Amino acid sequence: MIIRTRRNSDIPSSEITPESAFINRRRFLGASAGIGAAAFLSRDAAGSPLSTRQDEEPNTWEEITTHNNFYEFGLDKKDPSRNAHTLVTRPWTVKVDGLCNKPGDYQLEDFIKPSTIEDRVYRFRCVEAWSMVIPWRGFPLADVIRRAEPHPSAKYVAFATLWDPEQMPERRWKPRIGWPYREGLRLDEAMHPLSLLVNGLYGKELPNQNGAPLRVIVPWKYGFKSIKSIVRMTFTEEEPPTTWATQTPGEYGFYSNVNPDVSHPRWSQATEKRIDGSRFFGSRRIDTLFLNGYADEVAHLYEGMDLQKYF
Repeated sequence: MIIRTRRNSDIPSSEITPESAFINRRRFLGASAGIGAAAFLSRDAAGSPLSTRQDEEPNTWEEITTHNNFYEFGLDKKDPSRNAHTLVTRPWTVKVDGLCNKPGDYQLEDFIKPSTIEDRVYRFRCVEAWSMVIPWRGFPLADVIRRAEPHPSAKYVAFATLWDPEQMPERRWKPRIGWPYREGLRLDEAMHPLSLLVNGLYGKELPNQNGAPLRVIVPWKYGFKSIKSIVRMTFTEEEPPTTWATQTPGEYGFYSNVNPDVSHPRWSQATEKRIDGSRFFGSRRIDTLFLNGYADEVAHLYEGMDLQKYF
């Protein structure tokens, strides 16, 4: 995995490289090789040249910030960008509890400051069969987990999103979903180097509609696993209940790894609509990759498991 890192004191890339230059640079580099586990923005620590595939250019800021799901702010893809301005992201506290040696209520700055910030470009695949390529900024989820010192008995980590009816206009939806939104990962999944805690996008601060101020990204899983606006992390021995797996278990499972061979009960997952504003219809149809293209990095996590069964 090749990434670009920076100290917290470094000048953000958003103040150096405009979005158009960012994309053009990736087009130029794309002439040479295929994309790896994480696409990258400069050279690795050993000085190796960076590369990406020409058809894996990142989506634009506008596409990423105006086409997404955040049901606490509405059901339409554009609703979060219209409504999430009501979300107050400072101050922000994350509760860490459960089976760990260092539980507590941590200010956002205490989560971020000890870690090295990294820019990573990941594929993002929604369970609804649309996708993007997104340049996130964040730090490894494993950093926070190690600092919490989970007990040997901890096998999972559960997450909860903020639920505040005063800030979130879709409070009328509460009986259908049962807020707050909840997600979870097996601990080895959460500790994997590709699992990221995100606080930025395109080198800028993460917008409210995309899960500010802190969200998870697990790029080989369907997007709903990458929980937004996190206020709680809980270490557990048993598999934690998660919102969609609890709400409609016949359609959404706990693992929800991207798998083109396992259809959703209401649609195929074999292909996806890549959001692409340069096209006449604003998208193009492409084949879905097993584990979203990250199989070389993460398939070993599921050895011995029937991935047709463990959706």
